[in-house]
Amino acid sequence: MNYLFFSPHFPQNFQYFVNALATRGIKVFGIGPVERWELSPLLQRHLTDYVKVGDLENYDHVYRAVAYLSSVYGKFDRFESHNEHWLEQDARFRTDFNIPGLKQDEAQTIKRKSKMKAVFRKLQIPVADGAVITSLEHAKTLASSIGYPVLVKPDKGVGATYTYKLDSEKALIDFYATKPSLEFILEAYIDAPIETFDGLVDQHGKIIFTNSFVYNCGVMDLVNKGLDMYYYTRRIIPKDLEKTGKALVKAFDLKERFFHFEFFRQSDGTLMALEINVRPPGGLSMDMFNYANDEDLYGAYADVVMGNPTSIRNTRPYHVIYIGLKHQHLSQLVTPLEESLAKLKDQVMVDSPVPDIFSAAMGNRAIIMRHPDEAWLLKATEQLMALKSST
Repeated sequence: MNYLFFSPHFPQNFQYFVNALATRGIKVFGIGPVERWELSPLLQRHLTDYVKVGDLENYDHVYRAVAYLSSVYGKFDRFESHNEHWLEQDARFRTDFNIPGLKQDEAQTIKRKSKMKAVFRKLQIPVADGAVITSLEHAKTLASSIGYPVLVKPDKGVGATYTYKLDSEKALIDFYATKPSLEFILEAYIDAPIETFDGLVDQHGKIIFTNSFVYNCGVMDLVNKGLDMYYYTRRIIPKDLEKTGKALVKAFDLKERFFHFEFFRQSDGTLMALEINVRPPGGLSMDMFNYANDEDLYGAYADVVMGNPTSIRNTRPYHVIYIGLKHQHLSQLVTPLEESLAKLKDQVMVDSPVPDIFSAAMGNRAIIMRHPDEAWLLKATEQLMALKSST
């Protein structure tokens, strides 16, 4: 089997996909923007071949690299990046080179928030009121009917980029005067906790792994307000979340993919769908899966690709928490970070810097801890993150 991994060096932990695939006998090839000698030793060891393309956004340049590798090594059986940013481009290459997997015409439904909403509504899953806006007048009318504050975000976007909470018609007019030439969706602003249903499906669409995260706040607030953040895995997934998540896996006909579905938990206890993502959750979430289960989800994915039975355990003996601290807050901690980490050394699994491209949302320093007791872990996190009073 020939597997083409697009941008295998970034994010850094995705190299473990390559390791898992290659050690199971799959020939893995890479395309990326750096020289081969700049890749990690693990990637250099496990990639059968690698082509540097300076601009990964340039379709023609990447196309020539794929065509070259195909001419030398034969047809590719998979093309994947596992990255939201490249999802549509991945689908286009699968379409153009007739590679199995998600194709170009299918990608729109899982990239456009308006199309996701249509599926949510069909399944009678509540969603925030809203629609794609076609003009300022349309936006004003829609916002007036919904009521301020409203949220505007690209219909097809990643993370919190170009996402704004607008509190008045003046703010909406100002936004429209400077907005980029993208299609935007305007919807009711929902102030509620976010939780997820995540997992991995095999080649037949059977779910073989599940997880749920709980977030302390949304990405937009993390970026716009410069907040520290945390999110953690649950040991027990709420029944309504699991039922709704499984219905969405079936509705979107997912196969041989990770998924990451986001929901609001409303004040009355019910769920409201936010969006779906058909790739692994970002940052170090894959590693959190592993720490929660003492397992290897990279290896489980490789077994799925090969069509092998998987023996992945999904018992979740631990809650695992990610803590992202901003540089500007490190000196303001009530307890110096190194002192906290020394006390928690038996629970700390990761302590590392965060790449700059992720730091606005994920913090500049990443701490991952685990413990079987949720209350204990949250209390330890609260104490670690506590800031000195500004008064």
